[in-house]
Amino acid sequence: MSHDTMGFVPDIVVCPGCEERAEEKPWNAHPGFKGVALRHLITGKETDGTFSSHVVRVEPGCCLDSHVHEGQWELHEIMQGTAVAQVGTKELKYSVGSCAVIPKGVSHKVQAGEDGLMILAKFVPALI
Repeated sequence: MSHDTMGFVPDIVVCPGCEERAEEKPWNAHPGFKGVALRHLITGKETDGTFSSHVVRVEPGCCLDSHVHEGQWELHEIMQGTAVAQVGTKELKYSVGSCAVIPKGVSHKVQAGEDGLMILAKFVPALI
């Protein structure tokens, strides 16, 4: 899986007071999940904490294990790859073009398929 050529990533990120090339934003290894990295496109710093947007890369066969965001709603938009997600008690199949809304306080897990996974994740209020 090529990290810089996987699926859609915005060319330019524009927000009040900033304009940057998305590809210049670094990948950050997730501190708790092996094979998962995040590219922070827009953080709470640029939005007064109201929302944030991140590209989440999950390597083939790796997992965003069960976790909860107590204070944020989350939107997953699948940019590339496939996965099986567990949102609360419901199992979802992720594929390109699908999306899922995860309410705050709801446990969720995402298991990437054999091609890996790229998610455009948005949080309200901001994750970071």
